[in-house]
Amino acid sequence: MAAYEMTVTVRTQYLEDQSDPDRSRFVFAYAVTIKNTGSVAAQLISRHWVITDANDHVDQVRGLGVVGHQPLLQPGEQFEYTSGSTLTTPQGTMRGEYFCVAEDGEQFEAKIAEFVLSLPRTLH
Repeated sequence: MAAYEMTVTVRTQYLEDQSDPDRSRFVFAYAVTIKNTGSVAAQLISRHWVITDANDHVDQVRGLGVVGHQPLLQPGEQFEYTSGSTLTTPQGTMRGEYFCVAEDGEQFEAKIAEFVLSLPRTLH
């Protein structure tokens, strides 16, 4: 088992009631679970997202914590939150990383694998 490891899983949902396709506004929610799968307690300090729409327009978002929190996770503990993203196209992708600091001072990144934001029934 790695000493410094966070496992990130994401579930997405299209928010039809907040979207306005006629105005190229497509709103998605994503629920993230961050689990400390390492052997050392660590704190999530900041985030970096790369958001790409279907026209290859890229937005990068950086900030402290997630939804106002900088969770300190003991080995085996997890933190869940939901956030959202608005695209100008019906599909896009997100990926990124969380910057973490272990309680022994070691700094590491937890990668967030690319995931797809898409309207239901639009991918074949």
